Order: sequence, then C-alpha cells, then structure tokens
Amino acid sequence: MSDTRIAVFSPGNGSNLQALIDGVEAGDIAAEIKVVVSNRKDALSLERARKHGIEPLYITPVDCKDAVEYFNKVSKELEARGINLICLAGFLLKISPEFIRKYKGRILNIHPALLPGFGGKGMYGHRVHEAVLESGVKFSGCTVHFVDEEYDRGPIITQRVVQVMDDDTAETLASRVLVEEHKAYKEAVKLYVEGRLEIKGRRVVVKRDR
Repeated sequence: MSDTRIAVFSPGNGSNLQALIDGVEAGDIAAEIKVVVSNRKDALSLERARKHGIEPLYITPVDCKDAVEYFNKVSKELEARGINLICLAGFLLKISPEFIRKYKGRILNIHPALLPGFGGKGMYGHRVHEAVLESGVKFSGCTVHFVDEEYDRGPIITQRVVQVMDDDTAETLASRVLVEEHKAYKEAVKLYVEGRLEIKGRRVVVKRDR
C-alpha cells in the first residue's frame, strides 16, 4: 500500500464513494480512505463510511462566517489525519481559493459530462443531463479532473463516453453515465496513487506503468 491517505467529500448517497471503497478493498487502489467528509448530517455517505470502518466526519458551515473560515476548519481536520489526497463526490459547496492553493494538484473531482462542455456554476446533477439532452449532442459521459479555482476547468485526467439514445430522459442518461463514473473515478485515483499523473499546463499526461 502507498502512503496516500484519502478524504472523500461526499454529502449525498455516496455511490462514487462506494466505488472508491470497493477499489481500495479489492486491492486495485493501493491507498487508505481515512475519512468521509460531509456538510450534511443525514448523508447516506456517512453511513457507508461507518459500514466499512472509515471515519465519518460531519462539518457544518452554519457557524462559519464565510467559505474561508469553513475550509480553514476543514483543513485543520484533514491535517490532523495526515490527508494528502481529496476526492470530491457530489460536493457542491464552493471551495475557497486558499484551500485549493493549499492542496493544489491533490484535489480530484468527478463531473457527469464530457468537460469542458456542460460544466460551470450551477451545472450539477440532473441539470447537466437535461442540458445535454436539450443540446442535441449524440454522446455524453463523465470526466475526472484536478480541481483549480474555476468551476470544472481543471486539467482533465480521464473521460468515459456513453451514447445519447433517442428516447433518453435525464434519468435514463444519468443512470448510464453513473456506471461509467464509478469506473472512471477508480481509474483516476489508481493512476494518482501510482504516481503516474503529470500535469503539463492544462493537460494531464499519464506516464507508462513502471
């Protein structure tokens, strides 16, 4: 196992979290998921964490005056646990620039479309799939990317593609994309943990397996 200690930020039902847990438990990802962080107390992801012996951590932004204060609070919790990789999974809070700079090159995100299309502020969940269908494109998919200070604009690590069917709804498209999300996130985290990702400008180069 590598010395990669992962925090997954997951305030929802945690299906991508589960994919990463499965990858670690199967030995495909040589890392440890130390903590699951949620800004929602009732998140199913926290229960998933408990079931797998991972620390669930609820941190509310309610008592914080702004994002800087909130993410300073989060950062202290991560430091106490030696976290060196953050995986966002449905985490919708705007992350402070200070936090992003502190963990530059160590924050990954999964987006349910082929970036740079159908990304940006307000583009999340079924809104993305509805926009895809309205656009008339024939293919959609998902993207795993490094996080920078612009919404959904960080260097792309991997993408997976699904065909948009003529009779698709946002729900049916989302279900097929989600299957690919689970594969893509495990692949991206595996590559990161193995030290095979190199950022060159806005591109991510995958180095050959050693």
